Amino acid sequence: MPRFTYERGLQEIGNGCWAWLQPDGSWGWSNAGLVTDGGASLLVDTLFDLRLTKAMLDAMRDAAPAARVIDTVVNTHANGDHCYGNALVADATIIASRASAEEMDEVPPALIAQRLENAEQLGPAGQFFRHVFGKFEFSGIESVKPDRTFEGEVTLRVGDKEVRVFEVGPAHTRGDVLVHSVSDRTVFTGDILFIDGTPIMWAGPVDNWIRACERIEAMDVDVVVPGHGPIVGPEGAAAVREYLTYVRDEARVCFDAGLSAADAAREIALGDYASWGAAERIAVNVDTLYREFDPSAEPGGLVDLFGLMAELHAR
Repeated sequence: MPRFTYERGLQEIGNGCWAWLQPDGSWGWSNAGLVTDGGASLLVDTLFDLRLTKAMLDAMRDAAPAARVIDTVVNTHANGDHCYGNALVADATIIASRASAEEMDEVPPALIAQRLENAEQLGPAGQFFRHVFGKFEFSGIESVKPDRTFEGEVTLRVGDKEVRVFEVGPAHTRGDVLVHSVSDRTVFTGDILFIDGTPIMWAGPVDNWIRACERIEAMDVDVVVPGHGPIVGPEGAAAVREYLTYVRDEARVCFDAGLSAADAAREIALGDYASWGAAERIAVNVDTLYREFDPSAEPGGLVDLFGLMAELHAR
């Protein structure tokens, strides 16, 4: 994709379609998208706080008259860096999968604000939490949930454009969707794709996520806008698929050998993947995989997982 640069701000895809990019794509620095036709507009995701979302919306309104009033918003999943800015587009029809809408209740902005305020009490876990989330402003954000949900697939119209939205979760989260603007030959993947960054598997199962990557690889599109990282073509999904397959297989070896999830996360040799951003997310990925291998296993506590990620990050 040589015509795109990985710089903060709007990247014009063409034909009334844009991507909003936020380097370096690590924790909270997510991408979004805009599809327009005539006077109609569809926004793919909002951002982690109101300041960032406002800057994005201002840039979109300057670039596209149709974006002065956003008609429709699609939240690709429930993580706050893809939906906490919904309050600034609350007059639009906000759409998400039913599973995502339900999951949005679990981590409201006020909860993250509270955890940041009390971070020092949590030792290394709290310090790491502040390291990754302390750059954002969570106080005063009103949670605005979708007012339309669906299961499976829904086809939307943006002017004369057909936009297909279809579930591929549970994978990264419980309700991940892809947003395919057919005539723009573009797909917005949400966090099914982290490009040059480490995927984080909050939900699983991993095979669902691998199949979602395969689906992107097979799509008749030219442009793939990931949830984090630079714009790629459909072949960009292969690296994510290969990472997930590798970690699944290595975690299985550790599980069968009787290692704990934490020790497995310490022991798995990441090789070339160690250079990907946020490689410490292996801690969450292995914890999720272990629960897949043994459904009776208890999930790791959030403080324990962030403590382990702090340890791995310090390496």
